[in-house]
Amino acid sequence: METLIPIINRLQEVFLTVGAEIIQLPQIVVVGSQSSGKSSVLESLVGCDFLPRGSGIVTRRPLVLQLVNVPPLEERRKQEHGNYHKLSVPEPIHLKIYSPNVLNLTLVDLPGITKVPVGDQPEDIETQVQEMILSFISNPNSLILCVSPANSDLATSDALKLAREVDPDGRRTLLVVSKLDLMDAGTDALEVLLGRVIPVRLGIIGVVNRSQHDLNTQKTVADACRDEQAFLQRHYPSLASRCGSRYLARTLSRLLMHHIRDCLPELKTRVTVLSAQYQARLSSYGEPVEDHSATLLQIVTKFATDYCNTIEGTARHIQTSELCGGARICYIFHETFGRTLQSIDPLGGLTELDILTAIRNATGPRPALFVPEVSFELLVKRQIKRLEEPSLRCVELVHEELQRIIQHCSSYSTQELLRFPKLHDSIVEVVTSLLRKRLPITNEMVHNLVAIELAYINTKHPDFTDAAQVSASVNSQQVFMYIQTHSLDGKRWKNEKLPSEDKGSVPGFGSPSKAVNLLDTAVPISRKLSAREQRDCEVIQRLIKSYFLIVRKNIQDSVPKTVMHFLVNFVKERLQSELVGQLYKQPLLQELLIESQDTAQQRTEVSHMLEVSVCTVVILIIFISFTYMPKGILVTRRSY
Repeated sequence: METLIPIINRLQEVFLTVGAEIIQLPQIVVVGSQSSGKSSVLESLVGCDFLPRGSGIVTRRPLVLQLVNVPPLEERRKQEHGNYHKLSVPEPIHLKIYSPNVLNLTLVDLPGITKVPVGDQPEDIETQVQEMILSFISNPNSLILCVSPANSDLATSDALKLAREVDPDGRRTLLVVSKLDLMDAGTDALEVLLGRVIPVRLGIIGVVNRSQHDLNTQKTVADACRDEQAFLQRHYPSLASRCGSRYLARTLSRLLMHHIRDCLPELKTRVTVLSAQYQARLSSYGEPVEDHSATLLQIVTKFATDYCNTIEGTARHIQTSELCGGARICYIFHETFGRTLQSIDPLGGLTELDILTAIRNATGPRPALFVPEVSFELLVKRQIKRLEEPSLRCVELVHEELQRIIQHCSSYSTQELLRFPKLHDSIVEVVTSLLRKRLPITNEMVHNLVAIELAYINTKHPDFTDAAQVSASVNSQQVFMYIQTHSLDGKRWKNEKLPSEDKGSVPGFGSPSKAVNLLDTAVPISRKLSAREQRDCEVIQRLIKSYFLIVRKNIQDSVPKTVMHFLVNFVKERLQSELVGQLYKQPLLQELLIESQDTAQQRTEVSHMLEVSVCTVVILIIFISFTYMPKGILVTRRSY
């Protein structure tokens, strides 16, 4: 049992060295108001002067004090000494004192509680000190040593108030009443020391501190301890054996030892969990590279596999916040691209003026008896051309998604790439270059799809039969009306009104291109469509709409197939071979597989912490087994 405190001290030192401060080891935290005598109590426990003194707040940072009992001077080579463990601000100062005159203890000295800022102290000095104290005494594995002077009212003790906030049951609190020799004449602290004023579960111990006169005359701690015992024998004879600095040291050592014993199971569980976490972190960093060729091939193959699996939807890391990979490509094909094509009006941007102009341009100087097919072809090609822009945009969106898959695989699927920044950048560059090369080829093929539709207007298309029948029917009606019109009396021509006399005329139809005035009289620039012109426009519109829907259906089906063949599938099939061909070169192996400094440093730190954690678990298991072992079994094993 006596070796528990040194072991905990050693573990605390090791954990601080590796930065594992999240392990809350058992320790004694000294809390008290400013000038309550904390420093004198600590020096009496150590047996020498080692703390700074002065007015105001002298202790400005936590001091972790480890007392280590060593054999007397004649049995050892080294004299009494102390070692400071240098840590950066605002970390605590760690002081380890070796002496035959001390008991094994771990104490934490904190700044004294103050109310009013003095000198260069900040305005919120009270809040800062209280938060610092609470951060230490909130540790359930710590014992709280409250120091309160005997010449002040114990009911106003700030130290006890803070202790009760974190330890309401008083299971971890011990009270030291200092400055017993400074009480007013005719008064004593007997009621306080007996616990009749404020009971404290772990006990109340009175001590006598060195006065300022003692410090000025350089009175030693040993002499002060002798005078303390004499004072207690004179004024508190019934409590002299349970008070004083020496009794306080023995009590603290006993309490800390039993407290450590009670905390051992919880400490073992916590360190075991911490070891598992360190093991997982160490595994994520991977092993140092020995075979560069095998490592490079492994990483490249895994990246290519993850890239293809992301497209196929079989990747291990599937996002739930947004579509990615093959799912997003499918969405682009059938939702974005499909709906965009469906929203295109077959007759969008085509006016009746455009239709009549095309008809007249197709007939030349002779009036036409039938609707010319050339005008239909000119107008439908103009509409089909509108399908090219959304088709090329579809290719661009798929290309962007293939670029995003690179970052997705780098961030989620292939953690090894994080170890090698140059290899990561090289892989990204190779894949990006491959996609960049395939993009113009795919665009050209999509452009050719539209060009193929424009190259030949197939009026004999199976789905275009109904529209052709409509056109034939309308043309036959026009022939019949033409014959009927020319068989009438010629006087009818004299009774017809000029176009300029019609009301509700449509502007722009007086001349298909530009009104040219060849006479001195005014030329009308607009007129109402005749019945024949209206029928011609309707025929062309129905033919354009019917054929446009056929072409749009073809484009909507062929563009995704083209993109998949020339871009997506090509990249999937050539990705691994392209990566190996570009990166698997002997001069590049050493350079590409250089780990980042952060990864190498973190692996070393985590490996160190894992070793410490495993050793700690083993030590705690051994101590737990011997601490909680029945005495009969222990004696039997010793006798055996």
